[in-house]
Amino acid sequence: MTANHTTTTSGAPAPSDQQSRSAGRDGAIALTDHYLVEKLAQFNRERVPERVVHAKGGGAFGVFETTHDVSQYTKAALFQPGVTTETLVRFSSVAGEQGSPDTWRDPRGFAIKFYTSDGNYDLVGNNTPVFFIRDGISFPDFIRSQKRLPGSGLRDHNMQWDFWTLKPESAHQVTWLMGDRGVPSSWRHMDGFGSHTFQWINADGERFWVKYHFRTAQGHETLTQAQADQIAGEDADFHRRDLFDAIERGDHPAWDLSVQVMPYDDAKSYRFNPFDLTKVWPKSDYPLIPVGRLTLNRNPENFFAEIEQAAFAPSNFVPGIAASPDKMLQARIFSYADAHRYRVGTNHNQLPVNAPKSPVGHYSKEGAMAYSFPPASQPVYAPNSFGGPHADVERYGDEGGWQNDTELVRASATLHPEDDDFGQARTLVNQVMDDAQRERLVANIAGHVSKVTIPELRERVIQYWTNVDAWLGEAVAAKLDPIVEAQDTLVPEPTAAK
Repeated sequence: MTANHTTTTSGAPAPSDQQSRSAGRDGAIALTDHYLVEKLAQFNRERVPERVVHAKGGGAFGVFETTHDVSQYTKAALFQPGVTTETLVRFSSVAGEQGSPDTWRDPRGFAIKFYTSDGNYDLVGNNTPVFFIRDGISFPDFIRSQKRLPGSGLRDHNMQWDFWTLKPESAHQVTWLMGDRGVPSSWRHMDGFGSHTFQWINADGERFWVKYHFRTAQGHETLTQAQADQIAGEDADFHRRDLFDAIERGDHPAWDLSVQVMPYDDAKSYRFNPFDLTKVWPKSDYPLIPVGRLTLNRNPENFFAEIEQAAFAPSNFVPGIAASPDKMLQARIFSYADAHRYRVGTNHNQLPVNAPKSPVGHYSKEGAMAYSFPPASQPVYAPNSFGGPHADVERYGDEGGWQNDTELVRASATLHPEDDDFGQARTLVNQVMDDAQRERLVANIAGHVSKVTIPELRERVIQYWTNVDAWLGEAVAAKLDPIVEAQDTLVPEPTAAK
């Protein structure tokens, strides 16, 4: 209920929202002006910490309709024929802060919350089908290398390329990033991917490995580096504005979902590790199977409440969908939900935008901002003999899983014959891109590497692209001007100290 007069947050009428109370017109302000204190204290706290990753973004609400029958692969309620599910989608850049331009060269987040009849299912992906690393233990280091130097507070190409060249598994994603798809023309005109390999389980308990592909119905469009740079200087919120305006005028963007499905046993002997996030599955081996259509048709009523506080977590599975041996996915299952507890609060799932639209029954108790609660008669522990909720094993059914050895090791999965780091990047450049795209790729790489000022690192970057293909390394090297002021460390020593 909204009052037509100003009140305190506790609902009492505000004595004034224009003048603070003071000892005379020019005297000290009274601490007893409780509304002034409340207003300032609330203002001091009105921003939650920005996301460490994917800070800049926007989103909208919509629906997902399952138009095809994939029930032979999954019993998930939202993927049964004819089912329509409410959704929230958040798009974002990865490395930039809240105020960063939307058109920086960067991967784009593509996160979907499905409000299903069995609880919320979150699919947290990107606009690329691969990623820079394959093991979550490297994720904090990767993100720090893309952020800012601790001393100057500036972004630095030296540390970006230092990390990438020391992690050759990044080659496939960096090739995507430096190619045309590194800067989509808008969120509406880019594809989305679940990126990870997930597990689907059908009603008979059969298990399958699956990858999600959302193809834009608006047509795939990108910006050149020059266009992106110009827009960044003119309108930092270009993509956010484009999505909002399109929905306001009734031009509702849509994406068609298809999946690749791999039989469970195929993974054991496939030619490369199918759970490696730096790899794609060839469609010649596992063709796309249509599932349904995602449509965005409603803008948020309040950006902070419904987009900034929206919390997407890969740990939010529903019956019929489960994790896989993908090491990055397993790390994110912990990391995302934990980040939301820190950033938004322990009870972030009680916020309307995050709350399931299906009934809830759990024993999570108290904590900051707990504003929904079970009746006092319900026990706060399990098991109990007084009617509290209990796990329904048959309702959930098979939780998924996989066979593996039981020895704890620290190792990459290298049991497949084609587990190299540069092969798929080479295929992307030589077989997927055309001549014009390859020319822009070289220009984009050279433009980025021109800001690398450490000679040894520059040589390593050239070798990195030579490993993708010899002609590519030569082409990049040929476009680079000599370094004007060479460095030998990330942060040179002050002149006086030399």
